[in-house]
Amino acid sequence: MPLSSYRQFDAALSFAAESVERTMARLLPSGDEGEARVFEAMRYSSLGGGKRLRAFFVLASATLFKVGKLPALRTASAIEFVHAYSLIHDDLPAMDDDDLRRGKPSCHRQFDEATAILAGDALQALAFEVLAHEDTHGDPAVRVALVAELARASGAHGMVGGQMLDLMAEQRAEAGGEPMSIGAITRLQRLKTGALISFSCGAGAILGKASDHLRAALSAYAHDLGLAFQIVDDLLDVEGDAAEIGKTPGKDAAAGKATFVSILGVERARAQAGLLARQAAAHLEPFGGSADLLKQAANFVVARRT
Repeated sequence: MPLSSYRQFDAALSFAAESVERTMARLLPSGDEGEARVFEAMRYSSLGGGKRLRAFFVLASATLFKVGKLPALRTASAIEFVHAYSLIHDDLPAMDDDDLRRGKPSCHRQFDEATAILAGDALQALAFEVLAHEDTHGDPAVRVALVAELARASGAHGMVGGQMLDLMAEQRAEAGGEPMSIGAITRLQRLKTGALISFSCGAGAILGKASDHLRAALSAYAHDLGLAFQIVDDLLDVEGDAAEIGKTPGKDAAAGKATFVSILGVERARAQAGLLARQAAAHLEPFGGSADLLKQAANFVVARRT
């Protein structure tokens, strides 16, 4: 049953997660060679957890352009490998220093720091190996475009750049410096979180060789959705508990970091997230009813508790 046959978001998200999980399990290395420990760490950190929301965005955007099942699933797996790598590194003592991820010990706690670093490196490399393979798309130009866009989204002008800004903001807070402005926080999160969401939402358009007009609509959707997603993350850091969100809450406040919530307050932040979600859904009008699952996803992002 294709994703497009689902009408309710929850069922569609579960279907997408299960489908991508099976594909990821096939693509991940396994075996009892000398390097098996890093294989185990890669599988531990990327399988069996998470909402697979980024993978859902890839699959849902692919249905808009009637992209085949295998190309969509391989691309969705690639973004999940990059996401898993980013979480491994984000949890390291040199970064956010978190012992809990997705309700279980972080990779460096389950294994060790060196193995965690190598597992993250290997997952990142695997993502690009998957995208570059001819099974992902028969047109080499499309594969190159996917590789280039994911590299941009995950590198120094995307997720890595956002993480650097986040570390600098934390160091400034520890030194008693001025907190970040709302504009600076928005830019930070647009890079750290929004760039990978933007790639995920636009991947289907790349696979389907869509027009610039339709790519722009998905890009605008992803922009507003990504900011809404991060505002809700900030709210969960204040209001959530470890059992529900699967990671340690309250870390931003403890570190003195400026967030959307610390600047706007809880109620204004929640209202802003709702506004951004409605704006995101409005950008999908060119697709009509075929984008209904993506519209429902915008509602899910602001209502989620994990």
